[in-house]
Amino acid sequence: MHIEVRTDNHINGDERLQEVVEQAVRNALAPLEKRLSAVEVHLKDLNAEKGGVDIRASIEARPEGLRPFGAHHDDTSIEAAVRGAARKMRHRLDNEFGKLSDRR
Repeated sequence: MHIEVRTDNHINGDERLQEVVEQAVRNALAPLEKRLSAVEVHLKDLNAEKGGVDIRASIEARPEGLRPFGAHHDDTSIEAAVRGAARKMRHRLDNEFGKLSDRR
């Protein structure tokens, strides 16, 4: 599973950020890793310098042979936003894969 991290102009997309995001995504999606070809994580600072609940993490997962799925979560920190979005993505993919296995 390839993980791509993209940021807006207000978030420094350094190597440390890449590691934190990859770890959070891998932890949440580990059981599904073999079924995913790629995951894109987009980080956006909604309020820039103003603070508050202003970090949005959007995740797009691309399962093998299926359409891409997306989820997002807003929180006060990058790590919390990524964890929240990854949890939502895990839930969405579990539901989708469950539906597919029910059809067989």
